[in-house]
Amino acid sequence: MASAAEQMAANMSWGAFGKAKELRQRILFTIGLLIIYRFGTYIPVPGIDATALRDFVEQASAGLGGVLNMFTGGAIGRMGVFALGIMPYISASIIVQLMTAMVPQLEQLKKEGEQGRKKINQYTRYGTVALATVQAYGLAVSLESGGLVTDPGWFFRAACVVTLVGGTMFLMWLGEQITARGIGNGISLIIFVGIVAELPAALAQFFESGRTGALSTPVILGVVLMLLATLVFVVFMERSLRKIHIQYPRRQVGMKVYDGGSSHLPIKVNPAGVIPAIFASSLLLLPTTIATFSGQNTGPIMSTILAYFGPGQILYLLFFAGMIIFFTYFYTHNVAFKVDDVADNLKNQNGFIPGIRPGKRTAEYLEYVVNRVLVLGAGYLALVCLIPEMVRQELAITAYFGGTSILIIVSVGMDTIQQVQSHLLAHQYEGLIEKSQLRGKNRGRKKGAARR
Repeated sequence: MASAAEQMAANMSWGAFGKAKELRQRILFTIGLLIIYRFGTYIPVPGIDATALRDFVEQASAGLGGVLNMFTGGAIGRMGVFALGIMPYISASIIVQLMTAMVPQLEQLKKEGEQGRKKINQYTRYGTVALATVQAYGLAVSLESGGLVTDPGWFFRAACVVTLVGGTMFLMWLGEQITARGIGNGISLIIFVGIVAELPAALAQFFESGRTGALSTPVILGVVLMLLATLVFVVFMERSLRKIHIQYPRRQVGMKVYDGGSSHLPIKVNPAGVIPAIFASSLLLLPTTIATFSGQNTGPIMSTILAYFGPGQILYLLFFAGMIIFFTYFYTHNVAFKVDDVADNLKNQNGFIPGIRPGKRTAEYLEYVVNRVLVLGAGYLALVCLIPEMVRQELAITAYFGGTSILIIVSVGMDTIQQVQSHLLAHQYEGLIEKSQLRGKNRGRKKGAARR
């Protein structure tokens, strides 16, 4: 028999959505900020030679330039004010989280609750400004070296740095506002919208290459089938769970004795979601963002990095897989599923795992289970990101058909839909409570009238 929550979820409709005023406001707020972001990708940085930039982007679209263009929503291809995208913020978040796990002072800050979290967020913002400044200056110099600037010089460099750093900080603010007052994770949604907005143009370019004979019909059909299979596989894995049985003992409240209940603690096969893929991509793009626009004027060190860590190279694939696996474990244990906190919550609620003592033993058991589940989860993430990447590089097709883009689209889309459903359920619960209160008042009035 279906539970009350399942029945309410099944009764969700456009009518229920229309009555949820707060949810509607959140969705409209999120859409409004994302539209502002899309407009910003079309505002160019001053001093760029548009014709030379267009020719360069067409040549680099199949390589690393295409990957950069994907993560910035096409802004770097147009050299818009959001050309650096949200990647400096993500890189700063990686550095701060790693330092939090290693530096005792930062770890203590993390345990101080809301005030500590605000302090860590402040350090992340400082790191974002520093990284964005370095990347913006390097990008300005690289644009000059590549002959993509109409009037090179210090004035252009200063204007480029101020514009790009300001664009990144504005994007960071947009993401935080979406997370706090909208629907979904703001940072992930910004990347998601950038990919989805450029996907129709990527599909048109892909089918055009088939029409011109650059790709044969069997190859096009094979790529489409691979994308569909990857999509189905990602959806299946993202919904996969490992359930741990939880038992609650009998309890006595006053003179009444309540029977003990049981439930399940769900552990996702991939608790970290799309974060490991974004973090790994951010680290791979960090040293090569600057070199992409330098053309043939890169130094020997950067040329070696590009040669060995370019998309499709063995070291690139190995490093990408290693970073995905590392961040899957790191993010799960430090953010997504903290076994000590879960064990303490179960103990406080008088819940226990049958055969496992509450407290430290429960935390050890949960860590053992999570580590085993993550073997499958990390392997799945690496597989999804690498196989389409290798096929894409072999056929020299657009970066939007890579495994990372599919993973971002599916994961962010599912997470946003789940949040919408949660808000709808909360709204329906509020409606039921209001109805029950009104019924109670009406019954009281009827009894009073009968006594008279």
